[in-house]
Amino acid sequence: MYAVVWEYEVRPGRVADFEALYGADGGWARLFRRADGYVETRLFHDTAQPMLYLTIDRWHSRAAYEAFLQKAGPAYAALDRRGDALTVRERHIGAFDA
Repeated sequence: MYAVVWEYEVRPGRVADFEALYGADGGWARLFRRADGYVETRLFHDTAQPMLYLTIDRWHSRAAYEAFLQKAGPAYAALDRRGDALTVRERHIGAFDA
């Protein structure tokens, strides 16, 4: 199993839009589902800092994730631009093997 973890600080007033795009049935997950090897996306909300979120995207392998990145190009970039409008900052925490 391979997991990619991101942290986001959401813009005030944009929480619902952010959750709709980054949640388990959101735009990112729908894009990922087109790729072989995608498992799931989990969205976590920080209980102490209400505008702070984590996403964990799970893949069967690093190779599956990297193949997705190679093919996703313009669709990935378009979603990334949409997400930029919803966040103050984002940080790639890392990629992890289980």
